[in-house]
Amino acid sequence: MKRIALIFTVLFLMAAPSFAQKYAYVDTDYILDRIQEYKNAQEQLNDLSVEWQKEIEAKFNEIDQLYKKFQAEAVLLPDDMKKQKEEEIIKKEKEAKDLQKKRYGKEGDLFKKRQELIKPLQDKVYNAIEEVATKKSYTFVFDKANNASILYADPKMDISDDVLDKISGVTKQ
Repeated sequence: MKRIALIFTVLFLMAAPSFAQKYAYVDTDYILDRIQEYKNAQEQLNDLSVEWQKEIEAKFNEIDQLYKKFQAEAVLLPDDMKKQKEEEIIKKEKEAKDLQKKRYGKEGDLFKKRQELIKPLQDKVYNAIEEVATKKSYTFVFDKANNASILYADPKMDISDDVLDKISGVTKQ
């Protein structure tokens, strides 16, 4: 009997801290959409992306024109000229693909610019979440953005507006 009582006591003591945990969630999309600095950064990234895409499309159009011209002239050209034209087209194609990779690749210009513009804002939001969570003694804060594995969330537990207040004084309308 003492053994059973001891087991229940140990289990209760182990489970007791989990009863005291407080949870909350935020919606980082909601927060970021209400920060003008973030909107400006997104616009700047979109403008750069459009500009770079036009630059790349122009290169591929030039290659397409060279290829069509080559096909039209290929019958009349000697073998060494054909080879030279083919190499020129291949070289330009490689340059265009390299430019595309430089702009949009894994460590490309767009990625670097996004890190430069967006990362500080994300850090600002994270720090505000951490401050609010610490102040209100939350053990866990989940992110509801993009339906990230939260099947149901009680609106009372949403601290997104508290985080916005901490960042910029913006409140829910």
